[in-house]
Parts: sequence; structure tokens; C-alpha cells
Amino acid sequence: MAQKDISSLEFKIRKMDSLLFQVGFNGCNKEVFKTILTEDIEFYDDRSGLNTSLEKELASFNDKCSKPFSVTRRLVSHTIHALGDYGALQKGTHNFYVDDKKVETAKFITIWERKDTIWIVKRAISYDHKNL
Repeated sequence: MAQKDISSLEFKIRKMDSLLFQVGFNGCNKEVFKTILTEDIEFYDDRSGLNTSLEKELASFNDKCSKPFSVTRRLVSHTIHALGDYGALQKGTHNFYVDDKKVETAKFITIWERKDTIWIVKRAISYDHKNL
């Protein structure tokens, strides 16, 4: 893949990561959040286990967003790798905050699937969580 293509892919995935987390997860915008996940999303988390459907992931999202405190995620660093012309692998580190206080750091892997011109999350793994 040419350097120009990699830069374009990185730009697209960064944009989708921002929509998913800044707007969806952090902002509790369910409409945005659910449009970025596949119906058969698989989310593996070393603390809370495995979610194997959009319905289960949205139930977890609703639980998070109904709490009397704010839980947010901030991207620390990541790398993005093309998977043919159909997907991308994003691997990195993110921090979690409760009411703007950093409480946890973790690693993640996200498999993004391209559907026409739209990128959506097919698989996600959040692991190596460490309380701070």
C-alpha cells in the first residue's frame, strides 16, 4: 500500500475513533455510538467479559451513561494497519477517567470493517487494564 493510502486510512480511522469515543461513548450519544458498530459486534474486555451483539453492547452503553458520574475515554497512542482493502487494525493505549480524574489505563485492539465508504467496528478487545 502506498504511503498516501496509509495516511488516508489513518485519517479515516482517527476520525471514526473520535466519533465513536468523543461523540458516542464520552458524550453518551447513543445514535452515533450504535451506527459505528456492526450488528454482530464482538467486544472482549478482560474485566467485564464478552459482548457478542449490538444489543448487549448498547445495554452496557446505557448502563454507563445512566451513572451519576461521568466515565470517559481518551486515546493515548495508537497504530493503524491496513487489512487488505476491506479493513483496518487499530492497536493502542487508552486512559479512562471518572469525572475528569484518570483512574485506569488499558491497551486495545479494534478491527474496523469498511462497508462501501463507511468504517464500522467489527471486533474490539480492551485488555491489560491497570488501576491508577
